[in-house]
Amino acid sequence: MHVAVAFALLLQQPAAPASFPVAKVEITPSVAEVEVGQRVQLSARAFDASGQPVRNATIEWFVASDVGSVDSTGLVSGGYAGFARVAAVAGIPGQQGQKIEFALVRVVPEAAARIDVAPAPGRVMAGTRLTLTGAAYSKHGDRRPDLVSFSSGNPRVASVTADGRLHALAPGRATISAKAGPATTQLALQVVANTVSRLAVEPASSAVRTGDVVRFTLSAKEAAGRAVPDVPVEWAVAATGGAGVAQIDPTGAFVAETPGIYTVTGSLGGRSADAVVRVEQRRVTRGIDVLAHVPIKFRAAEVWVHPGGKCLYMTTIADRVYAMDITDATSPKIVDSMVTDARIVNDVMTTEDGKYGVFSREGASNRKNGIVVFDASDACHPKPVAEYTETVSGGVHSSYVYQGRAYITDDATGSMRVIDLRDPTHPKEVARWEAQQTEAGRYLHDIMVVDGLAYLAYWNDGLIILDVGNGMKGGSPENPQLVSQLKYDLNATYARVEQLWGTGFVRGTHTAWRAGRYVFVGDEVYAARPYKGLNGGNNLTFGRLHVVDVSDIEHPREVAWYEPTDGGVHNVWVVGDTLYLGNYQGGARVLDISGELKGDLLRQGREMSWILTADSTGTQPHTPFAWGAVVRDGNIFVPDINSGLWVLKLEPKPQPVP
Repeated sequence: MHVAVAFALLLQQPAAPASFPVAKVEITPSVAEVEVGQRVQLSARAFDASGQPVRNATIEWFVASDVGSVDSTGLVSGGYAGFARVAAVAGIPGQQGQKIEFALVRVVPEAAARIDVAPAPGRVMAGTRLTLTGAAYSKHGDRRPDLVSFSSGNPRVASVTADGRLHALAPGRATISAKAGPATTQLALQVVANTVSRLAVEPASSAVRTGDVVRFTLSAKEAAGRAVPDVPVEWAVAATGGAGVAQIDPTGAFVAETPGIYTVTGSLGGRSADAVVRVEQRRVTRGIDVLAHVPIKFRAAEVWVHPGGKCLYMTTIADRVYAMDITDATSPKIVDSMVTDARIVNDVMTTEDGKYGVFSREGASNRKNGIVVFDASDACHPKPVAEYTETVSGGVHSSYVYQGRAYITDDATGSMRVIDLRDPTHPKEVARWEAQQTEAGRYLHDIMVVDGLAYLAYWNDGLIILDVGNGMKGGSPENPQLVSQLKYDLNATYARVEQLWGTGFVRGTHTAWRAGRYVFVGDEVYAARPYKGLNGGNNLTFGRLHVVDVSDIEHPREVAWYEPTDGGVHNVWVVGDTLYLGNYQGGARVLDISGELKGDLLRQGREMSWILTADSTGTQPHTPFAWGAVVRDGNIFVPDINSGLWVLKLEPKPQPVP
């Protein structure tokens, strides 16, 4: 939320008085393009109402999106692929008022450096047909729009069309080449003789719900009954009557997103076999009860329940952290607070034993932000005992406390800092780690640490996983080591936002939560211009929840997603097979994440419950803007920026009808 808030403050400055001489700011060029890692110079001039230059005008430069930076002279550095809205703000020394104009700078990826081909078989059977797809990426992992063209070095063995339709013709070897710009990759392919006599898809029939994954296999036999050696199968799925929506991947994993009857076909060596899947609607809806609501006079932010379970802490987009007694969850009471020098206290969390805690600070009047360490041994009456600001005075947006250390974000440099808290009254930095693509636009938003692995929501750099004590890469809290990274195309994912609300919107990887084999990765997205239809000036938000399979943690891959249509995914919490989240203007949501996850979770009907967290009280009445959710003992604690704390509870699962 950092860029959107900062730029909103700029735009909310008082209107210039009628006597203010600047009527127009002209930026040259007003539209520009720069490659990642390169720079482009902008200039600006101020004019009065008659078109004459205002000679004593000064120009300040700002950038409104995290894909680059701009210096005091208007020199724009391209950091990440996307669009940057660059503002030139004209003022007059000693006079009140300002005039703002924008330029649009498109930052494009470097040339293609690699091509990923899928599927990428090393061995196929004569008669097999497969469609190959190629995706081009820059050296920094940015997806490029290049068309990938395919060719075969031995078309008598295996032919391939330019767009990737492969046909294995005869036993032998062939090299399949994929090319995009200067990048080329080659696939060594062996075609073996076709010995298939019988095929069968297993299971032959299935009855499941939407969202349930069925893993099909193709049983292939030779005439003598021997199994055919492992070779890739081409899978296809069709709905009876053409009305359903389902998918099956190259491994045979099937999922349907709408009810219907589907035919799954497996093809090998010119032969094929079928299976039938009957899919009914997933029915997981449950009611949700409001146990309590505590409005506050400030805008709310994060919530953390003390390990003792009797008290919680709620931060504010202001200067304080509230302590609430939740012994009776139906009647929470504010019993104390910690006041600090800040405009935003974003994160709060305690040590595992509940003896100490940490909260983050941004916008301090003395520009010393960092973190505050507090004594939480008397849970409902916490007391600050120390602070750490030395290397993070530019602000800390998020922090995560794990085994005597605080893993914190540094707003100023976009790096992660590790702060040793084992002597809570004397915190000290023991490590720093940062993504390496560029400083221009680098920003780390959120951190979670589980089993010695840190999961970093790294805005433009996607999901980054570090070894901070797990040992798989020799890492430790004092020496974090990279395990893997999943970078996805934010611009393509949110093309709809650009189409509706203009280029230069703010978007990035915002949060990461590890649960089981998955990391749930949420994006934060703001429209490029204000939306007048929202009550009281709320930001218009969007955002997708990416479900990332990390069972092979060195090669994370996205397998499913959830994207609400009425708000943005903000912070999440997972308990068992249920995910809870703050949906911003969409209120609070609860999702069924049971079983294997694949495809579009919203269309599959996995939403269990939702509620608009708004009423006539709070800092902004009748306007939901849910921040997140924390679950303890079945109670769901939801802080809403506009209306304070809500305590919710899911109704019991409905019993099946006999």
